[in-house]
Amino acid sequence: MDLVAVYPDPPPPELARTLDMAGYKWQSVGSAEDAARAEPASGWSGAIVACDADPEGAWALCRSLRKRDTPVSPLLVLVSGSQLADLEMRNELFDDFCLTPFHPSEVEARLKHLFWRGGDGVRPDLVEYSGLALNLETYQASIAGKPLDLTYMEYELLTFLAQHPGKVFTREMLLSRVWGYEYYGGARTVDVHIRRLRAKLGEEHANLIQTVRSVGYRFGQSRWGA
Repeated sequence: MDLVAVYPDPPPPELARTLDMAGYKWQSVGSAEDAARAEPASGWSGAIVACDADPEGAWALCRSLRKRDTPVSPLLVLVSGSQLADLEMRNELFDDFCLTPFHPSEVEARLKHLFWRGGDGVRPDLVEYSGLALNLETYQASIAGKPLDLTYMEYELLTFLAQHPGKVFTREMLLSRVWGYEYYGGARTVDVHIRRLRAKLGEEHANLIQTVRSVGYRFGQSRWGA
């Protein structure tokens, strides 16, 4: 993947941090002219345009990137809630949008989806264990080849557990690591999601998630068989 154009210049700190943490190569631009001057020989591989601070300049850049002989795609726009009503009139100028303030994991997930859909992604990361397959790029899950219909948080919880086979986590640890420090729900939230996951895994595979009495939960066995 080559450079991704990012507007404005400088970009919002949280956006820059998200892109850096996700491993994207990017270059900030302040206008359509900047984008033309800074464009690599192979062309922009995509663009992320924050429209909330300077809507006029942001949409002008989107229009410029889209009206080329070879339009820049994918193009993700970040918009505020008050801008939602305008999106329908501009839907030809972007591929997807995300509301600000955004959660880094949402922006990363949307970008992965856009790049993979456009054929510019790497082979999806997979987590596989005893018939369970989790596609970290597309957020798809299956057990014994059959798709699992999981909510976002059910998928996040199952993925976290499956990435740490054999390790025991307390409910409090799972709340912190999966839901985040800003989540104020009680430990019962974890129990409810575990119960739903076991039901969706089916009777044959429900024991992939084991209860450790008076402690918490463990997924499968450790890689050493302990």
